[in-house]
Amino acid sequence: MYTLNEHLDITEFDEIVEPIAVRVATPRCADGHGTLTHLFFSDSPLDTARAKAICGKCKLADDCLAGALERAEPWGVWGGELVENRRVVAVKRPRGRPPKHPRPVVAVEEVPIPPHLVADRSRSERVA
Repeated sequence: MYTLNEHLDITEFDEIVEPIAVRVATPRCADGHGTLTHLFFSDSPLDTARAKAICGKCKLADDCLAGALERAEPWGVWGGELVENRRVVAVKRPRGRPPKHPRPVVAVEEVPIPPHLVADRSRSERVA
């Protein structure tokens, strides 16, 4: 009859179980299905702003941006920054003729407030 230690030559529990510190945090943008990909590679300033908002709360944003610059990613939102032509830019220039007056930077929250809740909020402010 064999005992566990004779058969496997494992003497400590730490050799079997992976420590918690080794586990890797997952990025907020990677759900495994690519449902947010359109936001990170969009031409729309609103989609780009939403992608930046998602990255703004991610713990891996700095590593993501550093990796994108190291790989020379041609475009997209990486680590909360907009990359175009392998460089970080403040805003993406839309197609067509540039405007006479610069457009304001679009900044949005990660999840917009639904319209029916906005109407309820304004109604409660008028009552008070």
